[in-house]
Amino acid sequence: MKTIRKKPKNTVNLSPPSLLALGFLSFILMGTLLLKLPIAHHGDLSWIHALFTATSAVTITGLSAVNVGEAYTVFGKVIIMLLLQCGGLGFMTFAILAVMSLSNKIGLKQQIMAQETIGHTSLSKVSHTIKAVLLYSLFFEAIGTFILTIAWMQEYDFLKAFFYAAFYSVSAFNNGGFSLFPNSLMDFSSQYFITFTISMLYIIGGIGFLVLMDIKQQRSWKKLSPNSKLILLTIAGLNLFAFVVFWLLEANNPLTLAPMSTMEQAVNAWFHATVPRSSGFNSLNVGDMTDASALVTMVLMFIGGGSLSTAGGIKVGTFIVVTLSVVSFLRRADEIRIFNFSIPQNTSFKAMAVVSITAMLVFMGFLTLLLLEPKHHFLDLLFEAVSAACTVGLSRGITSDLQPASQITLMLLMFAGRLGPLTLAYMIATPKKTRLKHPPTDIQIG
Repeated sequence: MKTIRKKPKNTVNLSPPSLLALGFLSFILMGTLLLKLPIAHHGDLSWIHALFTATSAVTITGLSAVNVGEAYTVFGKVIIMLLLQCGGLGFMTFAILAVMSLSNKIGLKQQIMAQETIGHTSLSKVSHTIKAVLLYSLFFEAIGTFILTIAWMQEYDFLKAFFYAAFYSVSAFNNGGFSLFPNSLMDFSSQYFITFTISMLYIIGGIGFLVLMDIKQQRSWKKLSPNSKLILLTIAGLNLFAFVVFWLLEANNPLTLAPMSTMEQAVNAWFHATVPRSSGFNSLNVGDMTDASALVTMVLMFIGGGSLSTAGGIKVGTFIVVTLSVVSFLRRADEIRIFNFSIPQNTSFKAMAVVSITAMLVFMGFLTLLLLEPKHHFLDLLFEAVSAACTVGLSRGITSDLQPASQITLMLLMFAGRLGPLTLAYMIATPKKTRLKHPPTDIQIG
């Protein structure tokens, strides 16, 4: 007789987005408890501040309601660094690596979870991609640590220089934006070696691991995939455009670039042109910038970096697909084309959905902050909402002044911003088809 195996009644089947949300939430709660330990902080640290720091680190945002360098001990700073690493590489990356260490084969369910985490279209390449993500991260962080250690040994002893270098390399490559100095990198605005190294770390981290893997494998521009070419060209174009615009807008501002030499202006203009892509560091006081620069910065924060990267925002690929869709419509083209390839209509719909949902998230957060913080300036609150929802971390200096309800709002924005695109991708990747067709109708547009 055949024995019939009964399924456990208590088995809970959770969708990949739900598991991801629980994974990130578990990291946040664990980080909060560790940061609240007496050995992790100096003096009194409220639960709301510990939770805010953990949330900001896991969602690789960089906003902070306290001075990280002064509020936390070395143990606490190490915890923050680990949370940044876990948040940057993704909970499911570590989960799948743990499964792989126990077994050579990954089940279909685990592959689908990893697929939703990294946005890969091929289940067969999930394991290879996750290994590459970990190796690339450690490689670039090690190089950054080596360079920054040499740079900071001019001012500190070896151990302190090494610790600063390791913390900033992890924070920069993962686009975390956490700083151990009270004014971020403003004290190093004239030290080009440090600012340039950190900028290269967050730029490389924000390009996307699939693009980095494609570059390593092909080693030729002609052989790169259309996606890689598109991401690289768009990021380069956006960075150069922002560099020129920011320099022009701030060149005569006595509070930012005006007092500097031409070389210092160029370096700091480059830094603040590239940092809004998701990093959160600042070598100039963001609150002293002109309103025009603040607006440009918010647009760049909204766009973010490449897919499967440590950057936030709607992602560069989403931005360019929406732009090409508009251009194709204006030209009355039959299809959306790029590099002699056509972009599927479903991809265009997906990109528009990501933009719409992210914009709604920013609006809801901004409206809540307006109601809770009537004394703060309109632009400062909008800047804070965009920075949190797009997991960037730049601030015009009001984060620590916000009341607890407003800080909770920012935490929800950071958490939703980190999970939103993943959840949306899962929803769109599993459409419910039906044989029922409805008659068409005309809706007036414009």
